[in-house]
Amino acid sequence: MSGHFIERARYTCAQGGAAATVTALPGGIPILHSPSGCAGNFAWTQNGGAGLQVGGYCGTLAIPSSSIQEHDVVFGGDKRLREQIENTLKVMDGGIYAVLTSCVTEVIGDDIKSVVADFREQGVPIIGAETGGFKGNSYLGYDLVLQALFRDFLERDIEKKKKRVNLWGVIPNYDPFWRGNLEEVRRLLEKFGLEVNSFFLADDTLDGIRQAGAASLNIVVSQAYGVGAAKLFEELHGTPYLSLPLPVGASASESFLRAVGKAAGVSAKRTNAVIGAEKKRYYRYLEPLTDCYNDLDLQRYAVVVGDANYATSLTRSLADDLGWLPELTVCTDPLKDEEQERIAGQLQRLESNYPTKLVFETDGSQIIGHLREQWPATGNGKYQNDFGPAFVLGSSLDRELALEIGAPHLSVSFPVANRAVLDRGYTGFRGGLRLIEDLVGVIVAGR
Repeated sequence: MSGHFIERARYTCAQGGAAATVTALPGGIPILHSPSGCAGNFAWTQNGGAGLQVGGYCGTLAIPSSSIQEHDVVFGGDKRLREQIENTLKVMDGGIYAVLTSCVTEVIGDDIKSVVADFREQGVPIIGAETGGFKGNSYLGYDLVLQALFRDFLERDIEKKKKRVNLWGVIPNYDPFWRGNLEEVRRLLEKFGLEVNSFFLADDTLDGIRQAGAASLNIVVSQAYGVGAAKLFEELHGTPYLSLPLPVGASASESFLRAVGKAAGVSAKRTNAVIGAEKKRYYRYLEPLTDCYNDLDLQRYAVVVGDANYATSLTRSLADDLGWLPELTVCTDPLKDEEQERIAGQLQRLESNYPTKLVFETDGSQIIGHLREQWPATGNGKYQNDFGPAFVLGSSLDRELALEIGAPHLSVSFPVANRAVLDRGYTGFRGGLRLIEDLVGVIVAGR
């Protein structure tokens, strides 16, 4: 991995991820304590990469901001922040407000905790998170907002309910398919008879979020995002958590359901019944494609490029469900060593035992080099051993790679600039069908 710089970044700063997270909460209103340029910087990145999902009621360029000036930097911006919160409460109709700091306000040491606490004492539903951009990327911002929510918004010491679970690990907007992904996982969990609080979907409410401490289990569909928040939740509210890979496709979804069923105390009989029904439907719909798949030779070598959620999950689905040959998997996130180990472990359990090469690379321009190393061209002319027939599954930034090797391309991971996304998702059995449909659709589009 390139250790000194990041090229073609696939995220924004921590404050950008935090703002997107708050906006996705029911009635969520972010209040930036920052210079005026911060919102613009991450707004256009999100708008250009989230499948045309632009802000909403109070997102991106419509976000309230203290817009601090030089005077506030010199003498402190607490007064300006109080003024901004008061004005926001007057003109923005929200259910929960969240103050999010920037690099500048953290460097000058503004105490947002005391400001937020004063408003909370007045009955304002408000939280605060220290999300200075230098702390990390948008995925960290997501985790920091969840931590603030669990610490300052949830009710404490409430009775646990055996069949209630919380679900998170998919980042709003920075996973362009976040709605569909969460909805499908929630649907599968509800098949177990579980009551699911997913925080960000249309069916979620602030009252349900406030009662999240009643959950007996937290399910994090990620081995990198939201794990810190899960640890804090367990410390504050005594709820254990289960961190699992994003379940894309039939094989991963079956493993996911068996792990959740065991942890949530679901009977083996019910677990088998749910999985059996889902697999029956899945293969019933997939069966009509098999003749064309074989006759048209739709099997492909593949390069998969994505974040910590998508890279290995998509690879597993291609290898174990579709029978493709993923030669190279590239995870583009800057991760800690223990996080890399968890991500790498997912590819050691492929049912197909296909030996894909996994690299962690923050410099997108180096991906072609990793591919050439994995698949060196040999021979001459028509006898040259080119990498093909191939497919590139990644983000819009990876279209250049696809053009260079002459392969079709599908944008799935952030940024997605060439697709419109509403509630489409790739998780679960149904999401696996959508993924196969989209992949094959790209291949045959020019026929």
